[in-house]
Amino acid sequence: MYVEVVIIIGLAILSFLSGMLGLGVAFAAIPFLSLFMPDLIHQVQPLSLLLNGITALFSAVGFARSKLIDWRRAVILSLVTTTFAPAGSYIAQFTNQIYVWYIYLAAVIYMTYMLFKPVKEVRTKENFKLALTFAAPISILSGLLGVGPGFLLMPTLILTGFNPKLAAGINAFAVTPPSFSALIPHTSTAKWDPLLTIILLIVGAGASFAGARITSLYIPPKKLKQIFGMLILTMTIYRIYILVTS
Repeated sequence: MYVEVVIIIGLAILSFLSGMLGLGVAFAAIPFLSLFMPDLIHQVQPLSLLLNGITALFSAVGFARSKLIDWRRAVILSLVTTTFAPAGSYIAQFTNQIYVWYIYLAAVIYMTYMLFKPVKEVRTKENFKLALTFAAPISILSGLLGVGPGFLLMPTLILTGFNPKLAAGINAFAVTPPSFSALIPHTSTAKWDPLLTIILLIVGAGASFAGARITSLYIPPKKLKQIFGMLILTMTIYRIYILVTS
């Protein structure tokens, strides 16, 4: 019971923070849940993808209330990410866990670098086309890692010139459908704890919506993104250290 309480509290905090960034919680939930669940492919990834879809959805609702979603671009991105994400999930079924963790670490390092990198806001059609070009490989990679594409798509949108709050709103909507499509290849092999899953979904939905609303109304996202990026990098390095030394 103690472990379940820790998981619920930790997931609530991570959902709140990821909701503030419009990311969906999976990229933070993967290293966190792996501290308590030994099977990355059949326990952690399916649960993280389901949580990612729900938290991203409620985060999108929070940003939409502040009119921070460019719906045309968000819908176009969601079509691309939803189409390509299942391919990565299928590949994960046949990939050694330790290699998945190394790829995840590389992706997190990239994300952290992008969150710290200063970028000028230059919103042009050509920049969106560049983000759209990266959406397909990002989606495949995110499916392999068991996360939604948001944690890589968000810094990509910022790099291509979008204001961070607008990028968060677009990202939150665009990563909701692929989180569920990437879950499909896991359905026949996933191992669920039904009661814990339901509780986490409810807690994650509420926390992510609250996080999105606070960012929309009050919080300049720059410092929060940097702190959160370092937190996830630290958690991931720690998890890989445990895997290598165990």
